[in-house]
Amino acid sequence: MDRWQNRVAVVTGASSGIGEACCKDLVAKGLIVVGLARREERLTQLKKSLPADQQARFHIRKCDVSVEQQVVDTFAWVDETLGGADVLVNNAGILRESEITKANNSADMRAVLDTNVLGFVWCTREIFLSQEKRNVTDGHVVVINSIAGHKIPIVPGLSTNMYAPSKFAVTALVEVLRQEFLQKKTQTKITSISPGAVDTEIIDDKIKANLPDLPLLRSEDIADAVSYCIQTPPNVQIHELTIKPVGEMF
Repeated sequence: MDRWQNRVAVVTGASSGIGEACCKDLVAKGLIVVGLARREERLTQLKKSLPADQQARFHIRKCDVSVEQQVVDTFAWVDETLGGADVLVNNAGILRESEITKANNSADMRAVLDTNVLGFVWCTREIFLSQEKRNVTDGHVVVINSIAGHKIPIVPGLSTNMYAPSKFAVTALVEVLRQEFLQKKTQTKITSISPGAVDTEIIDDKIKANLPDLPLLRSEDIADAVSYCIQTPPNVQIHELTIKPVGEMF
């Protein structure tokens, strides 16, 4: 991780779960980290929980990635305040309890697409434009995808509704972005990390009740994977990394 010392990483969805674990891991390894989330109070609690030296390198910013202007303003702030970011961990994602065939579900369906797909697009666009301006050619974009972005799991009593399609879109976007980065003659890497079930707020009590024996990964397991991917040598790009807990049947 030596080459990332005191360089800036932005982590979305940083107020809990995988995002929170990534913030803790990256700041402990010497990066300057900007945690983005809608729940600013949770970010403040996270900052206070860190050792004093790490608190100084951890910055918080309230940002709803589904709102394009908030993303634009946030990355402008990162540029102006910290000199720009070189690593992006696109973690923000939501799952709504609904069905595609359910009446009056428009808001829920749009929210999933706006956060899981367009939020990823807005954040990746803004960090890449910043890196272009600063002549940074070795940045790294990581997106927390899902096994549901490759094969739709059958979960008794639950529809993945727009969540699985949104993750399939993420899988396609990762390849589109890899090609765009390549065409622009940069060494910027992009990595999709696709976990199975992780013990986060997305796996709510209803899911746990329907699947009482469901093995779960920890958020820290995924944070470890993020660090592994960004510390690969300059000639190595992990394009897709699938992580499942032992015993998962999906």
